[in-house]
Amino acid sequence: MTSVYIFNGDEVLLIKRVGSELFAKPVWCGIGGHFEEGELNRPYDCCLRELYEEANIQKDDLDFFALKYITIRRKNGEIRQQYIFFAELKNKNIILPYCEEGELCWIKTDVIFSLPMSVTNDKCLDHYFSIGRYDEVVYNAAVCTENNVPRVKFTALEEFDAEYNI
Repeated sequence: MTSVYIFNGDEVLLIKRVGSELFAKPVWCGIGGHFEEGELNRPYDCCLRELYEEANIQKDDLDFFALKYITIRRKNGEIRQQYIFFAELKNKNIILPYCEEGELCWIKTDVIFSLPMSVTNDKCLDHYFSIGRYDEVVYNAAVCTENNVPRVKFTALEEFDAEYNI
């Protein structure tokens, strides 16, 4: 899956998904969705396609479009991976269309954490506001449980050169 959080000043674009196959209750999240055939190695393309389909926003409407988190978790016997992007809106007067996937809303950043969200998105947004927005690092976020409480462990994905002697 992919998702993107788009900022417009002190607001962020979210979608309230109702009746999702992943969640029994309504949840708020970034704009995005599942990969289509031919996109499996191209999360950037998948995210932009989903953004256009759901919110009628194109790459040219955005500044600073960047991948910040690659998450992984187990749910219902599946291993799920999500690529989370962040961007700034260039065109401040964009009109949000009707979306069949859910309700599109600009939400003030100071109330985001009062909304029901998945653990993955909640923790990645919290990390982004405290650390991620200040650097150019891409983070791996692994969802696990400790004492039956969900936790997310963040690791910076760093490039390295190594020679392996086998």
